[in-house]
Amino acid sequence: MTDSLAHPHLRFEPASGDPDGPRSIVILGSTGSIGTQAIDIVRRNPDRFRVTALSAAGGRTDLLAEQAHQLRVATVAVAREDALPALRAALAERYGAGEPLPEILAGPDAATELAASECHTVLNGITGSIGLAPTLAALKAGRVLALANKESLIVGGPLVKAVAKPGQIVPVDSEHSALFQALAGGERAEVRKLVVTASGGPFRGRTKRELAEVTPEQALAHPTWSMGPVVTINSATLVNKGLEVIEAHLLFDVPFDRIEVVVHPQSYIHSMVEFTDGSTLAQASPPDMRMPIALGIGWPERVPDAAPGVDWTKARTWEFFPLDASAFPSVPLACHVGDLGGTAPAVFNAANEECVAAFLAGGLPFTGIVDTVADVVAEHGTPARGTSLTVADVLEAETWARARARELAARAARTPSEARA
Repeated sequence: MTDSLAHPHLRFEPASGDPDGPRSIVILGSTGSIGTQAIDIVRRNPDRFRVTALSAAGGRTDLLAEQAHQLRVATVAVAREDALPALRAALAERYGAGEPLPEILAGPDAATELAASECHTVLNGITGSIGLAPTLAALKAGRVLALANKESLIVGGPLVKAVAKPGQIVPVDSEHSALFQALAGGERAEVRKLVVTASGGPFRGRTKRELAEVTPEQALAHPTWSMGPVVTINSATLVNKGLEVIEAHLLFDVPFDRIEVVVHPQSYIHSMVEFTDGSTLAQASPPDMRMPIALGIGWPERVPDAAPGVDWTKARTWEFFPLDASAFPSVPLACHVGDLGGTAPAVFNAANEECVAAFLAGGLPFTGIVDTVADVVAEHGTPARGTSLTVADVLEAETWARARARELAARAARTPSEARA
């Protein structure tokens, strides 16, 4: 397991450090769930962290301007150029006379530019494969990468592995943060398997036939976590868990046949590592993303009181159930895709995003999401292996997958009974 990207026993020394003051952080996706919680941690720990730059998609310019003013950042960026006038107006409302306005960047490459800027750590909290370019930029610039954008690693695995140095990536997903912490309890050669926990989403225990009638409103009502719509639907289909298995494989260099998914509805144990002597180490904490975010930006030190701990004075029961792969085939499909490698994970992820959009728009049944993704993956075939994968290859595969997924979803909407004929 020498090729692991996230190595808890190693500390990567970034190209730009902060030996005499608070650690400088760039937050990508600052107005999203990960970004807003990261800012909460920073504001409660001004002696430990300072934010130098923020980026967001551009849909919440008022919030972005408020964050920029509160944190006194040097630069703000939006991916949508049409959001630039609104951002400028929002900043002007908050900054008083004589206060220097931050530099403003706009466009699809703005977050990538920030990721390579002078700082200690880049927190990539962007949603979707558009986070790949910023991930690569941060790694090439020698920054510590606190990675919440799992898609960038999944779709560009070989590209990321080619530039990341051991210990340079600290995972922020709760499951991978848990594995990262548990792996510190033994030597790499002693690891037997990784156990990734899943809440089971809102539909645990339902059959595939029962899932066919699920509505978007029901799928968006996650019982444990508060997330964006795409991630919430991915949690309901367990596509998110499939993506996490691919991510665990890439981060920790463990084969797919040694990564197991178990359903844990209470979401207190975030993942486990089983060692060769039969011992299992589990990381437990209440379902609060501030803990793994704080570890991601603070590593190798922990941030005191980042989130509440488990109240051991109260009686509680933690349950574990095997994964029902017949009702939720997304996990075995993801393992197949991850094993194929090449552009297959990019096709899987892009097709899923389009199918989720079709489901939310009422044009595809809930079970049609993974069924359609499987069809797109099958049509894509077996990608070429090796180290010749390029960003252009990934983008081309994604473009094809999105178009094909939209075609198949539209066909399913027109003729539901013949959709898979």
